[in-house]
Amino acid sequence: MKMFKIRINGNEYQVEVEEVTNAASPAPARAAQPAAARPAPQEIKKPASPAAAPVQNGATTIQAPMPGTILDVRVKAGDKVAKGQTLMILEAMKMENEILAPHDCVIGRVQVEKGASVNAGDVLITLA
Repeated sequence: MKMFKIRINGNEYQVEVEEVTNAASPAPARAAQPAAARPAPQEIKKPASPAAAPVQNGATTIQAPMPGTILDVRVKAGDKVAKGQTLMILEAMKMENEILAPHDCVIGRVQVEKGASVNAGDVLITLA
């Protein structure tokens, strides 16, 4: 048996390796043991869609949270919308993501149309 120290993604492990001479009956495998205690995992918080409505040139805007394709636009300029109402559907990585109204408001301008490709941070809608 030989002992090896292996570092993977910053975590150090001590593993014991045994040379097998008879291929028909391999020695039972032993799980790798961490050399030091791992840090506690951090909680991952999922941002709301959108996380916050940024202000651009005096108007509140809704920006694309990730790159993707606009599948559906459910509002038009002048529509009154309620907080949490779906404004459009953004497809990213084969998943449909609803873009929601951050608060009760009136749609000022829809800046994208169905089928458009957008990048993260692109302005989708300007609120009046």
